[in-house]
Amino acid sequence: MLRREFITLLGGGLAAWPLVIPAPAQPLPVIGFLNSASPDHFAPLLASFQLGLGEVGYIEGRNVALEYRSAEGHYDRLPALAADLVHQKVSLIVAAGGTKTAQAARAATGTIPILFMSGFDPVQLDTVAGIRRGLGNVTGFSLHTAPLAVKRLEFLRELAPGVTRIALLVNPSGSVAEVETADMEIATRDAGLRLLVIKASTADAFAPAFAAVQQESDALLVGADAFLTSQRVQIVALAARHALRAVYPWREYVEAGGLMSYGPKLSDAYHELGRYAGRILKGSAPADLPIQVPRKFELMINLRTAKSQGLAVPPLLLARADEAIE
Repeated sequence: MLRREFITLLGGGLAAWPLVIPAPAQPLPVIGFLNSASPDHFAPLLASFQLGLGEVGYIEGRNVALEYRSAEGHYDRLPALAADLVHQKVSLIVAAGGTKTAQAARAATGTIPILFMSGFDPVQLDTVAGIRRGLGNVTGFSLHTAPLAVKRLEFLRELAPGVTRIALLVNPSGSVAEVETADMEIATRDAGLRLLVIKASTADAFAPAFAAVQQESDALLVGADAFLTSQRVQIVALAARHALRAVYPWREYVEAGGLMSYGPKLSDAYHELGRYAGRILKGSAPADLPIQVPRKFELMINLRTAKSQGLAVPPLLLARADEAIE
């Protein structure tokens, strides 16, 4: 066959075939991750969230994208950050780092699904309408940690029965401060203890606050606030410098050298939140997903810190600990 005839035949054959144009790639669903504190301080918790998300089939960068927005401890920035995520038309908003974050997300949208992480009973702070089920576009995880401040005081008195002057560190900009303060005022009054409430809402406020504590208190309870948690390394160091027996809301403080903690395991909560996010992306309605609550509260003791403070951990208290760091 002559070259010219071959080209003519080939051209005619191609003209007879249908032209196949690849379908455009579908855009990835986007999760807006809104946090009151810096993501740098919560990297292990973000990893737990991503692990849960992966178990439902979603891997960041492969079939889902995450847009991070951080208030860096400034709760007044949350409404604008939530509004920005709504403007970006994200598929889902994860409102982590306290009730203020959840409230900002809820105020920003009534249609985009919202997953919250709150230390309170969500009914108490009007996050959702019921504790068993979500409402409309909102569901999530209620840590129920604010009422545990009194229990932490009990553990403190077991470990250091001689303490009589208690300081409570709170962030006045957060949602838990008022409830924790009211509960502790009652508990310390009933126990015949003196309570000093100290407040810090910025990183440079801790040093002067702790200087005041040293003069008037010999023990410290730290509030369950996301900003305070993000500053845990500084708080633990200041507690050690001022020789304060301190009890914290999360194990992360004890892992950073803190004396003792009692509360739910945050990594477990973020893991479940990731699984919920995946279910919503697959089509589940938030209103059909029950609000999760902790299944377990853990007591952590740092034995090295106790020894450095001259504290002998009572055997019964040590036996009740879920983990003791040697």
